[in-house]
Amino acid sequence: MQQSLFVKIATIGLLSVGSFSVVTGSFLFTKTSSNTGTAQIITDISRYQEIRNHKWSDINQIKHFPVDIPDGAKVVSMAYSPGLMQGSSFLQIRFQQPPEQIQKLLSNYRKIAVHQYQGGDTNNHINQANGVPATFFYTSKSAAEAFPNTYQILVLKAQHQGKPGFKWNQGHSYGVAIDSSTSEIVYWVEKW
Repeated sequence: MQQSLFVKIATIGLLSVGSFSVVTGSFLFTKTSSNTGTAQIITDISRYQEIRNHKWSDINQIKHFPVDIPDGAKVVSMAYSPGLMQGSSFLQIRFQQPPEQIQKLLSNYRKIAVHQYQGGDTNNHINQANGVPATFFYTSKSAAEAFPNTYQILVLKAQHQGKPGFKWNQGHSYGVAIDSSTSEIVYWVEKW
């Protein structure tokens, strides 16, 4: 009789723990699935200062970005993704300025760039001899992820934080991409 009571109590206990585990597991799975989707990309340029000054965690990575969008800048577009969990994050702002201003910026950034590329995207760049990751063309007017060959991509810094054998598994890079033919500049930063 005592053994039968013990079996009933143990069975009820196991069913209760099992039910609780299923409910908790379902909740956690739902939370994880909703958080592992793609990060929403913010394109509202009115949020530029908020993102630049308060959302990006390392000010040193964005000190080359303008504090404000310059007066008279045209065709302004922005893409920002805060990343999710261990996903990559990026900020990119693109606009046109007068040709003489673009030439001045190009000259200044060429002097301090550690790597220079003509067009392409981060996958093209990292696969070149002594290549480093740069960025994709998130602010493109088309679905293209690569910069056209008219853009000079100037990497101001690229730092890996990976392990031997997986050098660029984690890290960051930042710089500018400039198209003199359209008087456009793209400021960018990426963390992964």
